[in-house]
Amino acid sequence: MTEQKIGVTDVVDRLAAPLDLDAFRDAMASFPTGVTIVSTVDDLGSPHGLTASSFCSVSLRPPLVSFCVATSANCYPAFARCERFAVNILRPQHAALALRFASKRPDKFTDSGFRRTPSGLPVFDDALSILECRVYDRYPGGDHSIVVGEVLGAHTEPGTPLVYVDRTFTRVTGR
Repeated sequence: MTEQKIGVTDVVDRLAAPLDLDAFRDAMASFPTGVTIVSTVDDLGSPHGLTASSFCSVSLRPPLVSFCVATSANCYPAFARCERFAVNILRPQHAALALRFASKRPDKFTDSGFRRTPSGLPVFDDALSILECRVYDRYPGGDHSIVVGEVLGAHTEPGTPLVYVDRTFTRVTGR
């Protein structure tokens, strides 16, 4: 059996074709990412949250992070208006909680281990890390909104993060 070599021309020809959305989803699924629950409160103080794997560090000075929220999400109006939010970095045993917050169910916070910070934000007691943030800016991003936050406080416990890759939750090994 001979190995087929792919040349630069082959790659360029494939990239010039219209994007296949399934191919895009598959490519993004091949990229491992951490799993977080981002939480906030609305104008009435009701908690809102979502599972976000689209979370990353943006800047050290000032300390900035970002996440993305779908404009179709039930919690989008709360995140579109909030001034503060919390990022809860999950552990491997929190996969079921991540699935709960990825859903549209209205009772996400019921019996889920969240408490309020002194500023009123819901945070997950057993999170690996918690970042409390003030909204720095928001940007349109297709069918999502990109929210950038300035980190006002951070707390981390020892442990391993929950990871999502190939449409499956897993853990980092070798730590």
